[in-house]
Amino acid sequence: MFLFSPSSSREKNSSPDDPAAELVARAQRGDIEAFDRLVERFQNRVYNLCLWQLGDADEAADAAQDAFVRAWRALPKFRGDCAFSTWIHRIAVNVARDCQARRRNAPLAFSTLQNEDEPDFAERAPDDPNARPAETAVRLERQTAVRRALAELAPHHRIALVLFDIEGHSYEEVATILKLPMGTVKSRLNRARLALREKLESCRELFED
Repeated sequence: MFLFSPSSSREKNSSPDDPAAELVARAQRGDIEAFDRLVERFQNRVYNLCLWQLGDADEAADAAQDAFVRAWRALPKFRGDCAFSTWIHRIAVNVARDCQARRRNAPLAFSTLQNEDEPDFAERAPDDPNARPAETAVRLERQTAVRRALAELAPHHRIALVLFDIEGHSYEEVATILKLPMGTVKSRLNRARLALREKLESCRELFED
């Protein structure tokens, strides 16, 4: 059963040479323009990560902004032990968790993900200009089905899948972001994929060629 397309970002994230290192160094010296460029580079992915966790576009936008504010304040302490993308994603996960904690007595709504229309994620796969209308319709149905199924997963399973299968982080980076042992990350991913397959069982025909 088709679940996700392989992410091209995993190889970049796994590289020992952080492509953002020069901008980070400049920002640490107080160069606000350099930090603005870091924000431009990562804001879509940080927003999407918050959206997957919170399920509300407005809350996700606020959380993403808060994550970058926290990153700017903590930047002098950043030692480059991990890539900047890993570091900012860890901050975003923590910000979203804080937001969830503040509303823990309220039901966790994922109406944004569960609407009939495709949710407004900032990064989408580009449309294939050569695709036939029927193929495009099936692709959109698949995306909607997967997003709805993901929204029904336990939060700790969903975030592991989003970080690895959607955001393209390596096992090591996911372990760093979530502050978990590597074995726990792999176990959660396996359980999350099994749970997702069960959620998608009712629409299996969408994923059969």
